[in-house]
Amino acid sequence: MNKQPKPLTLTLNKEFRHAYYQGKSCATPYFVLYLARGRQGQRRYGITTSKKLGGAVQRNRARRVIRAAVWELMAELPSGKDLVFVARERILTAKSPEVTAALRGALKKLQRPDYSGARKRSQRSSGKS
Repeated sequence: MNKQPKPLTLTLNKEFRHAYYQGKSCATPYFVLYLARGRQGQRRYGITTSKKLGGAVQRNRARRVIRAAVWELMAELPSGKDLVFVARERILTAKSPEVTAALRGALKKLQRPDYSGARKRSQRSSGKS
């Protein structure tokens, strides 16, 4: 059994927004992971599931599968970081080991020193000519 304490969860909207706008991101087939600097020495995570995924049963299953992957890789999670997961539709058919493998790969990618993780924002025209 895993002897490490389980990570704390993000609850406030401003904590999620901080990860979205200040953190690095990495997309997998099952979720988009945002990694941002958090409280010193604490590992925290948050999960977002939209109604695009389906009803409450599907959204809760997506959260359970992601939570299981986080708990499985507790020792590999970076200390002092906030992780935010945005579930994608393919997670509804995924098995837990697949999601765990995707999380492990995303963490390795985000922790590489040469990985920028910057999201590309499209330049929208104002529509005025």
